[in-house]
Amino acid sequence: MSTPSAAPPPLALSPPALRRVRSVLSVLPVVAVVVLLGLPVAPDSDVTLADAASGLVVLGAVVHTARRARRPLTRTAAVVCALPVVGIAVAAAGAATGGDAITGLARYLQLFVLVPVAVMLLVRDRRGARLVLWSLVGLAVWQGAIGVHQNLTGTGALYQGADIRAVGTFGPSDVMGMANVVSYGMVAATGLALGARARRQRVLAAGCALALLVPLALSFSRGAWIATAVVCGAQLLVAGVRRAAKVFAAAVAACVVLVGGFGVGAAAVQERLTSITQVADAPDQSVVDRYTLWAAAAGMWREHPVTGVGLKAFPAHRDGHASLALSSGSDTAGAGQAFRRQPLLSPHNMYLLILSEQGLLGLLTVAGGWLALLVCAVRRLRRGGRCGRGGRGGRARDCALAACGLLLWQLVNFLFADIGGPSTVLTAVCFGLAAWWALADDEPTAPAAGGATAAPAADEVTAAAAESGSR
Repeated sequence: MSTPSAAPPPLALSPPALRRVRSVLSVLPVVAVVVLLGLPVAPDSDVTLADAASGLVVLGAVVHTARRARRPLTRTAAVVCALPVVGIAVAAAGAATGGDAITGLARYLQLFVLVPVAVMLLVRDRRGARLVLWSLVGLAVWQGAIGVHQNLTGTGALYQGADIRAVGTFGPSDVMGMANVVSYGMVAATGLALGARARRQRVLAAGCALALLVPLALSFSRGAWIATAVVCGAQLLVAGVRRAAKVFAAAVAACVVLVGGFGVGAAAVQERLTSITQVADAPDQSVVDRYTLWAAAAGMWREHPVTGVGLKAFPAHRDGHASLALSSGSDTAGAGQAFRRQPLLSPHNMYLLILSEQGLLGLLTVAGGWLALLVCAVRRLRRGGRCGRGGRGGRARDCALAACGLLLWQLVNFLFADIGGPSTVLTAVCFGLAAWWALADDEPTAPAAGGATAAPAADEVTAAAAESGSR
């Protein structure tokens, strides 16, 4: 009589593999926010699926923190993340109506406090950070491909009498949406290419960054052009002057071939570039409107210097402080939408919007928190080397360059734009990635029995060997 064979043991993951799985699973809600922005956006929609998914990100962070049963933030992180709450709460108390106070408070807390902190907590290590960064690159490629198709087929948003402006799935009511997404992807790809040790990642990321030059140019967004040029230049200089020269030469060659050789939007791009230098001599109406709105915001601040006029109160006070040079709105059409006059309800400068609605108190707390975050991120980047939490530092230099670049891009772009539109939720994701790099708690290696430091995990040793071989 034969003895029945024993049942095979249940499949179990090794500790390193389990850590990798947990790292990926924890950032899936963040990736979902990015992916949902690839869907078409309904015109004039106040809440999108991506905004709803950002609520799940916050919920996931709460569950994650409760399961760990430990302090989620360091003292520095708690101070930097809580600083904006002060100015926002005071400005909400001074809002004209209760509805403005509630909606304004919820939006500001979502973008600058809750979602960034949630992203910081859910990103466990460099694997999770890379997954989020590559999702940003993927979204940028998707939206950029749609934008290039719109330009070539004349199905984009209205620009100088022709439907050639690339706007992706965001439509003419949010002409900055695709430009912002493509810029995020280009900055993330540049950081991943410059900091990666694996040749395959360097080549793929560099190819994506160069390809995204085309839809960025066809977005006709001068502010996005300036911010992207500044940040990518800074990333290249940090990576090395010699490498910066090579990449700059490749980018110039790509632009010459695409714009000069194939004529991709050559005339319109040339006109838009020229307009950047004509802001004083012969500015177009969009520049006049922007300067007029900036002057109106400064006038509101002078009347209410400490706490501002209140959240969401800029439109109500605009006409009382703007000159007659301000037009009634901007013309929007194309990309599947009918012609309409878009009202000018913000100064198109985030710092002036905060100064006018929240006063000096808001500027010092909100913008001061951003500056503190940037200082912490740059300090950690300069220190280099391996530094706790998932091997951040030298082995996560690609994540560091991308996260610092996204934060710097946002702060530079805020000179020419403010919050608004479906793509704004990505601002919170970028702040969260920067906070992960700059502020997340470092977890030291657990000591082994007898007090000796435990040996590094098997996957860390393997990764180190692979990286050393690639050099």
